[in-house]
Amino acid sequence: MQSFFIFCSGADADLLDQCTAGERNKYAGIGATVFFTALMAFFAASYALFTVFDNYWIAGFFGFIWGLLIFNLDRYIVSTLKKSDKKINEIWQATPRILLAIIIAMVISKPLELKIFEKEIDQVLLEEKNAMTLENQEQVAALYEVEESAFAKAIQDLKQEITDKESEVNELYNTYIAEAEGRAGTNLLGKGPVYKEKREKHDAALAELTDLKAINAEKIEALETQMATLAEQEKAQIASTQPIIDKFDGLMARIEALNQLPFITSFFIFLLFLAIETSPIIAKLLSPRGEYDLKLEERLAVVENWVAQQRQQHAILLQTDREVNNRVYADIAEEDAIYNHRKRVARELMQQQADAFYKKNKKVLS
Repeated sequence: MQSFFIFCSGADADLLDQCTAGERNKYAGIGATVFFTALMAFFAASYALFTVFDNYWIAGFFGFIWGLLIFNLDRYIVSTLKKSDKKINEIWQATPRILLAIIIAMVISKPLELKIFEKEIDQVLLEEKNAMTLENQEQVAALYEVEESAFAKAIQDLKQEITDKESEVNELYNTYIAEAEGRAGTNLLGKGPVYKEKREKHDAALAELTDLKAINAEKIEALETQMATLAEQEKAQIASTQPIIDKFDGLMARIEALNQLPFITSFFIFLLFLAIETSPIIAKLLSPRGEYDLKLEERLAVVENWVAQQRQQHAILLQTDREVNNRVYADIAEEDAIYNHRKRVARELMQQQADAFYKKNKKVLS
């Protein structure tokens, strides 16, 4: 177990074997922090991805990949932080690593906050879904409101037409009854010619009323059928859009709901993960230079000296080779045989150029 945690810390296991047990325990503790941070990152990412894909296997697979990524980053951050004689140098090294640790802590803590406050988030989402349902119903109703109003007005006009006709018939009835009783018209009691005329007018209006009721009843029935069809279409559209509202519980929706909860509780959870994420770096910053750091520094110094020697030797070899080449070519340049050979080659080249020029001009003139 100690060897595994030492591996997680990114320390040189062979070099630590040459150190005391205290040094090994220190780096095992740092490695354990790195491991458990990656483990929490795995759980956090798995839960966050489960809210997106709603599948345990997919969420677990990508959560495992994310956990490995966080493990590698933390291990790199801790292993590259070297101890120095001056604290300011260590702080300068640690600054970008601490910033990266803050970002990682934010990424890790958010999904776990979603799980911790799951019930409160569900309550917020339920209220938002109810509000969205009412708003959706109002919007859909607004789409059909014009047609429904037109149908309702047409039905009302047809009913009003019947009512007006009934009032007219009743008025004609009262008129011919008053004529028969001698209370109006000719003021003569009995059913005379005027009574018959008014009675016929009433009967004709009553027949018109009967026909109007039959015709308007058919029209009203047709309009009510269209209104019922329109109402069914409205219900169907509401039913088709409701599943979208019911599924309004994805990752982004939950994060938005989490932001509506009190900030202080969520902030303290973030501080907890920030402390866990930065604890290996802070531990290395606060701890004095130990046996492992001295041995590592000695080994790096040996490597640096060896590299410096190799560079110096390469530079000396290059300079020597350059001087030898200069001397060789200088000696060759002073030899008569080389001069005569170059002179003969130059003469042949000039003759060939002259011949080629002559042949080209001759060809042009011909």
